[in-house]
Amino acid sequence: MTEATPSPEDLVQAVRAVGVRDERLLEAVRATPRAAFVPHGHQAHAYEDAPLPIAHGQVTTQPSLSALMIEGLEVSGDAHILEVGTGLGFQTALLARLAGDVVTIEMWPELAHQARRNLDRQGIRNVELHIGDGSGGVPVRAPYDAVIVSAAFPEVPAPLVEQLRPGGRLVQPIGPGGREQVMSFVRTATGLERCRVLTPAHFVRLRGRYGFSS
Repeated sequence: MTEATPSPEDLVQAVRAVGVRDERLLEAVRATPRAAFVPHGHQAHAYEDAPLPIAHGQVTTQPSLSALMIEGLEVSGDAHILEVGTGLGFQTALLARLAGDVVTIEMWPELAHQARRNLDRQGIRNVELHIGDGSGGVPVRAPYDAVIVSAAFPEVPAPLVEQLRPGGRLVQPIGPGGREQVMSFVRTATGLERCRVLTPAHFVRLRGRYGFSS
């Protein structure tokens, strides 16, 4: 008897299994075909809850981990979100289904162009994609209601704190790159206040002026 090929519903169940309960987010996972956001030749693994290798030594974020991070943002339907690290656009697409608009920045032009094509093919129009140093954010579009960072650094870069509105939430893996705690924070009148640890995880390093040197 052959083993069944994983399906989008398997991904939804994997996301539920890590504790995600936001029904809007679960529906976004169900409605977003991950197969449209994976590297050529990896479609057979698109609905496995696992990271996939992409160009420049990067990897896609495991879908259940992306969902945990997004849930930690507690976004509303009209939220203005900054995403640092576009990759091939799957997490971006989830955010776009939940928020008013998404500003996303990717340091590798090749990945950014692929992500733009992937998003366009899915008819996702409320995403503004930038190429550049994500550790500095996108100040011209600040302030943001929420910020999500898909790379690790021992602290939250100061520009990202400055670009988050008071009361807004930020989720980022905190650590040296390789062994981190994914943390949620809220912006207060005096800076960032740590809310909670969402999960331990492994992430690539945040590179740039306010991250690790390239």
